[in-house]
Amino acid sequence: MSTIDCDVLVVGSGAAGISAALAAKRQGLDVLVVDKEPHLGGTTAISGGWLWVPGNRQGLSEGDSREEAETYIKALAGDSYDAAAVSRFLDLVPEALEFFENNTRVEFHYPEMAPDYQMDTPGARKSGRALTVKKADARMLKEHRLRVQPYLYTYTVFGYMPEIGPDIATFLKANRSLRAFGYVQRRLIKTWLERLLLRRALTRTNGNALMTRLIASAGEMNIPMWTNTRVTEVLKDDNGTVTGAVLSGARAAAVHARCGVVIAAGGFSGSETLRSRHFGHDLRGDNHVTPTVGHQGDSYFLAKDHGGVIDSSPHQPAAWGPVTVWRNLRGRQRVFPHLRAFGLPGLIAVNRRGHRFANESYSYHDFGVEMLRDSAGERDTTAWIISDRKAMRRYGIGYAKPWPLPTWYYKKVGYLVEARSVQELADRIGVPGDNLERTLAEFNADATKGTDSRFDRGSNWFHHFKGDMEHEPNPNLAPIDTAPYYAVRIQMGDLGTYAGLSVNDRNEVRTASGNAVPGLYAVGTAAVSVFGGGYPGYGANIGPAMVFGYQVGRDIAAHAAQRSHTSQTV
Repeated sequence: MSTIDCDVLVVGSGAAGISAALAAKRQGLDVLVVDKEPHLGGTTAISGGWLWVPGNRQGLSEGDSREEAETYIKALAGDSYDAAAVSRFLDLVPEALEFFENNTRVEFHYPEMAPDYQMDTPGARKSGRALTVKKADARMLKEHRLRVQPYLYTYTVFGYMPEIGPDIATFLKANRSLRAFGYVQRRLIKTWLERLLLRRALTRTNGNALMTRLIASAGEMNIPMWTNTRVTEVLKDDNGTVTGAVLSGARAAAVHARCGVVIAAGGFSGSETLRSRHFGHDLRGDNHVTPTVGHQGDSYFLAKDHGGVIDSSPHQPAAWGPVTVWRNLRGRQRVFPHLRAFGLPGLIAVNRRGHRFANESYSYHDFGVEMLRDSAGERDTTAWIISDRKAMRRYGIGYAKPWPLPTWYYKKVGYLVEARSVQELADRIGVPGDNLERTLAEFNADATKGTDSRFDRGSNWFHHFKGDMEHEPNPNLAPIDTAPYYAVRIQMGDLGTYAGLSVNDRNEVRTASGNAVPGLYAVGTAAVSVFGGGYPGYGANIGPAMVFGYQVGRDIAAHAAQRSHTSQTV
């Protein structure tokens, strides 16, 4: 087997891994990135592409303070709050963002409104903490243009991925506004033509835009990025210092990494074995479906032979996101993450008893917490999204697109259930009809008045941001009273794990005794979340991934020099 020399080996090519690679390369280091997947970009490439980063220049200009951010994070983390880790994260944010803006292709967009997810919590703000990136032209990738992980197709509109904000708001109005229809038509035709002629569209949005910009930057810095290449073993010397790894697959080799190995290979929500240990609702390993890319627990399995352990201190082990799972006409499994859909007017969620159990305008994570609580003790974690003809025609339900598209396909593949009455719908989905009738009657009476006496839905900026801002009297509420009625089954999924490898303040992997594994680092969802199980706002995974990835890349050579100096003086 051949041996390859480099300074830094990065395992994983999502936001965390590429950020670490870019920062290390700027220090003059020789960096190699490897990924077991056939594409670059990981889960970040199919995400919304936001970063939750308090202390950015927009927030500071709007009066956001360090104390407010800490207060908010502490409230969400509860007993899982790690003051030192949060302080380190907030310290690093301005420097990290400046690095990306000044040294890479990343161009951040600072939206006028991007509310924190729990607006009623002390320290929350309606803007200034979450930012995203500008659209990207894939031609900047040059020879890497087709190497970036494609969108999660079920989350696109016929191949085009709308951006959160004015773009997606315009798409939602396409069936009732000629101007919006023309806008959507132009976007779709451009997308289809580029896919026909160039295999993939040139315009990249959301997380795909972020990874396009990061990977283009890595290409311009001549950082090798190998796909279909798995790390099978992390190597260390006689002193216990990690020195490289063994690769298999397309680029089988032994790698000698002089400064260390950075594990950024994602979390473990795709591993039945690890889910059954850490997800309380999935003790059998068959009650959870993840839309993430490559999160089979490689990060943990690579580190555990060197003493690495999973820190399960976050009060929620993952960033939850309800999903619908079905098979298309070719029999292939499809997954749709419900990250926004049922905060819209005329849609509610009910449990197996036909009752509402949570505020549907909560964030997907917080709604997931309530869904888990409601299904505690049951074999399956499940619920139903309920709607009627008006909402179905106006908004659709998740993957099921609104009028003028027909519903036959969604019904044929089992995604959508339709019925002529509430009782018939209840019978078809297996919930008590009298309960569902009562639930809708109570909800409709409130929705007509524009209030939700049960869960206070539609009562703050975040709720409204998830809804239809043009709908009155409340952007989140409308009666469900016009046949036919519809239902979509949801179950539990995630956007990445919060429990992860235990790390110290340098992001070095720690053992059960708290000692660092010298030369071995973990960032992104490979490492334990800084937010203690809470989900503060848009980009709660990507923000820390890029900030801590930057920190590792910035400092890894200095750490190696310190180890060398110590060994020489002992």
